[in-house]
Amino acid sequence: MGKTIKLKETMYQSLSRVDLGLLLLVTFLWALCFPLITSGLSMSPPLYFATLRSLVAGIGLLIPAAVLRHPWPRQPRLWLGILGVGLSYTSAGFAGMFLAGGIVRPGIASVLSNMQPLIAAMLAFFLLGERLKRHSLVGLLMAFFGIILTALPSLVGQGRGANFTGISYILLGVFGVAVGNILLKRLSGQVDPLVAMGWQFILGGLPLFALAQWLETPSSTLWNWTFAVNLLALGLVGTALPLLLWFWLMRRAQLTRLNIFSFLTPLFALVISAIVFKEHLQLIQAVGIALSLYGVWQVSR
Repeated sequence: MGKTIKLKETMYQSLSRVDLGLLLLVTFLWALCFPLITSGLSMSPPLYFATLRSLVAGIGLLIPAAVLRHPWPRQPRLWLGILGVGLSYTSAGFAGMFLAGGIVRPGIASVLSNMQPLIAAMLAFFLLGERLKRHSLVGLLMAFFGIILTALPSLVGQGRGANFTGISYILLGVFGVAVGNILLKRLSGQVDPLVAMGWQFILGGLPLFALAQWLETPSSTLWNWTFAVNLLALGLVGTALPLLLWFWLMRRAQLTRLNIFSFLTPLFALVISAIVFKEHLQLIQAVGIALSLYGVWQVSR
């Protein structure tokens, strides 16, 4: 009884400065994935590129785990949990993300993909028993509305419109990541992070590899130094490291409180584009960024 009360208290305590710093680092690294994915897709078929990303991330985690002799899970249910994360977070999440690239306009993709924290919050309510206070729920909705405002110029701009196939790919990825986060939360504290995250990337990459062999021509990949560096940066810095930190943070707070920070990913991506590619932020985008930041603060406090 005392353990249960203590657990509930830790679930609602404020995030420490270290936690907040790591969450900001995670979302920033995820934002760096956008230009790396865009660049890589110009040199490789999407499913094969997603396969390579997952395998590089998995190997990048399992090698230090083997060197440091981290323990492997012994119970079959833990391996089933790791497999479930791999099939949902990596297989479905990566497939939806990579297949939607170039089909759906960035604005629509940003809005739809950022439904993930809302879906995960509903799943966490029913499956994990996580309950949000009123100000946290308001903050969650405010952050999502802020994303809509930042994506609004792209939503009404010129370019290729959305279609059923592209939206289906995005929703596949969204639900995959949401379910994967629920399974990750259930595994947190029960398995070694390096081993668990490494193997879920490997297991999740196998279906992607099979689909790539069936539907694509992997031999058309343009292997050169640019693609190799891009792949290593995406797999290790943009994928393996942030998910490892994310899994570790799941022991520290509720999933929904952590997941609210994923709204910062497209905001970081927008700021990176403004700095690197000299893109100008419109006033409505600045308002959206401010609204999302306020929503994130509401939930994190």
